[in-house]
Amino acid sequence: MKKTILIVSLLLSGFLFQTANAQLRVRLNINIATQPVWGPVGYDHVEYYYMPDIDAFYYVPNRQYIYQQRGRWIFSASLPYQYRNYDLYSGYKVVVNDPTPYRHVETYRTRYSSYKGNHSQEVIRNSHDSRYFENKNHPEHNKWRSNGNRGNNGNRGNNGNKHN
Repeated sequence: MKKTILIVSLLLSGFLFQTANAQLRVRLNINIATQPVWGPVGYDHVEYYYMPDIDAFYYVPNRQYIYQQRGRWIFSASLPYQYRNYDLYSGYKVVVNDPTPYRHVETYRTRYSSYKGNHSQEVIRNSHDSRYFENKNHPEHNKWRSNGNRGNNGNRGNNGNKHN
């Protein structure tokens, strides 16, 4: 009888720990406030953007562009000189939540080459969805702060499943 109680207790504690751990992961994976306002709408969590027009990545957590120069990957706070006139707001961005996608750049080049020149994405800056107001660079950020809310529409997007 004691063994049965012990086994049931261990199973229940393991289940409760896993449930708490899963809930914690979901909360940590929302980074709407740190996404750049030129990023596309519809994503609660973004690690990288791939930009087919310039064959470069942007790493959201470190706010770094990643691009190749003379066969080496460069990590920089700004794009290289040749892209100084590139419009981040109108260029297409593919959300990538895979680790180090630049190591598989050929996959992204092939898969998303048809998006070059596509200017159809809505960006965070132009969205009137209140969940984006949390972003301090959003034009309506003052509405989020004055209401003291964290978005009120309850729609948390598609969790980055459009382009994975």
